[in-house]
Amino acid sequence: MEQVKEQFCYDYARPAVTVDCVIFGFDANELKVLLTKRAIDPYLGKMAFCGGFIGETETAEQCARRKLYEEAGLSDIFLEQLYTFSDLDRDPRFRVISVAYYALVQSTNYQPVAGVGIESVQWFSLAEAKDLAFDHNRILELALQRLKGKIRYEPIGFELLPPRFTLPDLHKLYETILERPIDRGNFRKKILSLDVLVDHSATQQNRRAREAKIYSFDQQKYEALKVKGCYFEI
Repeated sequence: MEQVKEQFCYDYARPAVTVDCVIFGFDANELKVLLTKRAIDPYLGKMAFCGGFIGETETAEQCARRKLYEEAGLSDIFLEQLYTFSDLDRDPRFRVISVAYYALVQSTNYQPVAGVGIESVQWFSLAEAKDLAFDHNRILELALQRLKGKIRYEPIGFELLPPRFTLPDLHKLYETILERPIDRGNFRKKILSLDVLVDHSATQQNRRAREAKIYSFDQQKYEALKVKGCYFEI
């Protein structure tokens, strides 16, 4: 094995490779992001995403899951690869390339606990997520752009809302992500046409005529539509 390594040992730079995890949550009609407060240099005391250096015996995704658990105590999160960040000066120590991942979760289902090299970890509103360490402001900006694009071609809500919700709840989620007002009538017509909602209004005791109906997602139809894709321009 050592002979093979020596035979194919090329004289090229070997930059370090890390992962960064952008975890979005939705709570109290507000989109939030999970941030850690660094307890080590560089950027001591600055807020940053969970992440770290990829080991020689793990993949990027395995590293992302390991760092989420080590730094925030989180597991069983569905991660999607976002982008690879390779600017020359993104880390003050040496050349570091980062593979970023993002995820959507119900923030109330995940109570983060600060771990290795972390002073604290908690959910922050987007307005609070400023002046982050490294190039994490740029990573967050791109993750938000991806989320806004994603909402147009596949359903969003199952990962962010409680099991049962109202159409106003779902409407507010879409307005929050897109950062603009959406006509209620058009939204209602469009979302119902996707045929992914289950109406539970018949089980609402003493429901008044103008009271919002309770819905849930039909998970099988929801997952099928995510695979198939849809056009949701409103």
